[in-house]
Amino acid sequence: MLKTLRNALKIEELRGKIFYSFLMLIVVRLGASIPVPGVNIDVFGDIFAQTGGALSMFSAFTGGNFEQLSIFALGVSPYITSSIIVQLLTIAIPKLEELQKEGEDGRKKIAEITRYVTIALALVESTAMSIGFGNRGFFLEGNFNFAGITIAVVSLTAGSAFLMWVGERITEKGVGNGISIILMINILSRIPSEVVALYNQFVKGKAIHMAILALVIIILVILLTVVFVLLLNDGQRKIPVQYAKKMQGRKMVGGQSTHIPLKVNTAGVIPIIFASSLMSFPTVIASFAGKGNGTGVGATILKMLNQQNWFNYKDPLSSVGVIIYIILVVFFAYFYTSITFNPIEVADNMKKQGGFIPGIRPGKPTTEYLTKILNYLIFMGAVGLLFVAFIPMFFNGMFGASVSFGGTSLIIVVGVILETLKQIESQMLVRNYRGFLND
Repeated sequence: MLKTLRNALKIEELRGKIFYSFLMLIVVRLGASIPVPGVNIDVFGDIFAQTGGALSMFSAFTGGNFEQLSIFALGVSPYITSSIIVQLLTIAIPKLEELQKEGEDGRKKIAEITRYVTIALALVESTAMSIGFGNRGFFLEGNFNFAGITIAVVSLTAGSAFLMWVGERITEKGVGNGISIILMINILSRIPSEVVALYNQFVKGKAIHMAILALVIIILVILLTVVFVLLLNDGQRKIPVQYAKKMQGRKMVGGQSTHIPLKVNTAGVIPIIFASSLMSFPTVIASFAGKGNGTGVGATILKMLNQQNWFNYKDPLSSVGVIIYIILVVFFAYFYTSITFNPIEVADNMKKQGGFIPGIRPGKPTTEYLTKILNYLIFMGAVGLLFVAFIPMFFNGMFGASVSFGGTSLIIVVGVILETLKQIESQMLVRNYRGFLND
């Protein structure tokens, strides 16, 4: 990684792109210190604590902006959600599917639709948050009125729109996917404070042998999780494909051997994000209504849905939510992969181009073979995602070690770093080829 960056900095064009991305990320972090006008941060801190960690995922993805009520409190979540919604709608709406197949012009129109959906989602989220939390002392005295709510909604929506613009500029003029990089830098910004919290909780003030043991365990858990995430990200099954020779004019073409790379973790972190968001939604709504700490059947169900209560040996009933979580992750893994990879379409394209999988007949048998392999890989990928996600949940439930740089966050961080480095390497390769051709 360091070698790639060092070589990239030697190239003026890439150095400029990296520097541009770095400056834009500084702007993002500076915006974290600008609070929403007219809100009571201390009161919101109490509300946040009362949710029992249900909003911790949102806080982690925004780098603490949500918890600190900055103008970037919504982060890039509205953009990510809108991107997923539009992607899903391309299956249900033929017009969007046609746009997706139109090439560059179609992609630009879809990107424009995604922006509009992002603004709409940001407006809905900021309005719900302002009114819902406003009833619980969210605003400073005298500001809980139409003007105060309007200012808060406009500030939060504008902050989310600005982050979307910054992300697109990084993608266009910098390196890597801008939205993903913003998400990554937000997650990384919380690591120093949480490392200090872990140190104070398990190392500071303890006997020397216990402190050393705790320190070794913490380091080993983090390293093993990172290694497992790397293996999960890079794992793939290569399906061999052979193209038959055929005559085109007076030339014999084809006869090449290639492969179809099927990633083990095809859906990425999407199943985890979808499952976590869906399970935290009832708790968030309850916190808006001021009923997050009630009693009875409803309160018990909310505790089951809250990840902070899982794996707690003192309250085993709350861990029933783990079963729901597993079902949701597996379901979303299959669902998301089914809309991003179509075995029937792949088999048909192979058949049209004279390609076949050795030992498998073209057409329907190829489709069935790809579907069988894909189903196996999706299940293994879902199991891997669950294993990584459960590591921080287990330590939180058993030892109270609540951190945001485990599980889901690590998958995002490692994935973004790997993809950004691959893009830098590809740009370096293109530049070298260009220089070779010019010579």
